[in-house]
Amino acid sequence: MKYTLGIDIGGTKCAVILGKDKMPENATDVIVDKIRIETPKGSLQAALDDIVFAAEDLLEKNGVAFTDLIGIGVSCGGPLDSKNGVILSPPNLPGWDNVHITDLLSKHFGAPAVLQNDANACALAEWKYGAGKGTRNMIFLTFGTGMGAGLILNGQLYTGACDLAGEVGHIRLNSTGPEGYGKAGSFEGYCSGGGIARLAEMMIKQERTFTALDDVETLDAKSIAAAAKAGDKVAGEVYEVSAIRLGQGLSILIDILNPEAIVIGSIYTRDTELFAETVRQVIAKEALPGAAAACRILPAALDEHIGDIAALALVLE
Repeated sequence: MKYTLGIDIGGTKCAVILGKDKMPENATDVIVDKIRIETPKGSLQAALDDIVFAAEDLLEKNGVAFTDLIGIGVSCGGPLDSKNGVILSPPNLPGWDNVHITDLLSKHFGAPAVLQNDANACALAEWKYGAGKGTRNMIFLTFGTGMGAGLILNGQLYTGACDLAGEVGHIRLNSTGPEGYGKAGSFEGYCSGGGIARLAEMMIKQERTFTALDDVETLDAKSIAAAAKAGDKVAGEVYEVSAIRLGQGLSILIDILNPEAIVIGSIYTRDTELFAETVRQVIAKEALPGAAAACRILPAALDEHIGDIAALALVLE
C-alpha cells in the first residue's frame, strides 16, 4: 500500500499527517494518523529537525517505509515561492528565511515534495472535497490567526505573478481601526482572531461599561464569541462590527471576481450564527445585485480537519 505525507507548518504548531494515496468519498477518512508538535522558536534548524523527526516517528509507528510514500505536501503561511519550494520569511515564522523545504524533504525521504501557501492549499481542499465542490470559481478565506484567501478561478488555482494573489487581509476597509497585516483598519484587522481581540479592547475602552470582557489581557476571539452568545452587550457589538466589515470585504471580492461561492474557515465556521445575517444584509447593500445573487457564502465543510486534508490534497491534486 502507498501513502501520502502532509506537513502543515504554523506559527505556533505544526502538524505531520499520514494519509492514504487516494481520496475517499468522505474526505476526513484520508487521514491515517497524525502528530502535532510545537513550532520551536529561535532555531530554524531545530524546527526543521523536529518536523523531520515527527514524520519519521509517524511512519515508524504505522509501519510505513520511505519507499511507500508517493509524495509530501507542505502547507505554510506566505510569502513563499511555490514553484521552487522555498519559504520566504513568513511574519509568523521568524528566522525562516529562504528555506528550501521541498529539497530538504525530498532528499531525506526520497519522495517528491510540493509547497503551497496555506490559504491556497485549503482552497484546493474545499474546492475538491468540501463546500466548494462542483464550482469553477470559488474563494476560500482563512479567517483564523490572519485573513488570507485562496482563489479558484475558471477551474484552476490562481496564485498570481509572484505567489501573492489572495492577500486580501491587506485591503484597507477603514481609515482607522484595529491593526492587521501591518495596516490599521484592514480586512485582517477586523476579521481575524487577533483583530477581533484588538477590536474588543478598543470598544471596551470606549464603552466604559460593565462587560464580561473586562480582563483585556486574556481576550481572544473564542472567549468574546462565547460572551456574545451568552448575551454580553459589548461582545455582541464586537462581532457585529466584525460581521459588517466581513460583509464589506466579501462585497469587494464578489464585485471583482464574481465567484459562485466564498467558503470561510475557522472563526466563521465555528461562529456562523454571529455573522451570517449581518453579512447577508451588507452584501445586499454593497455588492452588484447580479454578482451577489450568483454567490453563496458558506462555512468550510472540512472544519477542524481542513489543514490536515489540505496538506495531503497538495499531493493528491
